[in-house]
Amino acid sequence: MKNKWAVAAFVACTAFVSARLVSAGDSLYGKVTEVKSADTVLFDYGRGTYVVHLIGVVASEGRTATQARDFVAKMVQGKGARVRLGSFNANREMYARLLADDPKTGVRDVGLELVRAGLAQRQPGQDYQFDYKYNELSTAQREAQRAQRGLWATNQLN
Repeated sequence: MKNKWAVAAFVACTAFVSARLVSAGDSLYGKVTEVKSADTVLFDYGRGTYVVHLIGVVASEGRTATQARDFVAKMVQGKGARVRLGSFNANREMYARLLADDPKTGVRDVGLELVRAGLAQRQPGQDYQFDYKYNELSTAQREAQRAQRGLWATNQLN
């Protein structure tokens, strides 16, 4: 009888530990099943699905919104990807970096590529707040502005 309780306790603990939710800094591997907008995707990690909002990025809602959404879809739709968790909101939606893992182009940060293409802006704040250690977002936005890409094209400015 004592062994049954020990086995039951062990099984319960193992189930609890294996079912724990991911926490900040953790990575999940899976596939993007839907691109809702340039900065929001559905991510299937095998045991479930998360709504993932790209952290550190503010996608355009203006004239370049469709172009930005298509840009993200081309990078990740139906492909292997990784999310690096930043946080969750009250609805258990994830704020994370989304990394496209394409055998042809290698691993690329979707948010960073959006900003570099001029199809999104970096979110106000310091880059390190969004898990970008080397000012990558700021540098990418300055690069897009100087090259007048996307939002920064002279014919796109309001």
